[in-house]
Amino acid sequence: MPFEKSRSAGYLANHMARLFAHGLAQRIKPLGLAPAQFMTLLELWREDGLTQGELVARLDVEQATMANTLTRMARDGLIERRPHPTDGRAQSIHLTDKAIALEGPATAAAAAQNDVALAGLSEEERSVFLDTMNTVIHAMKSAPMPK
Repeated sequence: MPFEKSRSAGYLANHMARLFAHGLAQRIKPLGLAPAQFMTLLELWREDGLTQGELVARLDVEQATMANTLTRMARDGLIERRPHPTDGRAQSIHLTDKAIALEGPATAAAAAQNDVALAGLSEEERSVFLDTMNTVIHAMKSAPMPK
């Protein structure tokens, strides 16, 4: 059976993710944010003071990628690192006032991109689509990785 990219979940998910990331990047660029910074801020807006390791686990990214993102965010005045209150080997990551002020405009930009992406779907179709995406993500996170 020949490979059909229009029937491949992996191909379509990757293509959709790249289109979404590009649209989001354009919308948050005027705020001085990049997509990786936005993802990190989403976690810190929910729970300030996480460690780098906690952010790595929550965002499913590599340690080196997160280290680079946090370095850029500190340089841009979005976060500050503080000694962790109970783990002398770790630092907690805290939002600056600048980052706190960006929550409304940045999440509005993401909502606008979501609206563009899902514009052709009814409310019911949106709900089913998002539920299905979450089911697939959960299945992939739960599956053993090939060696």
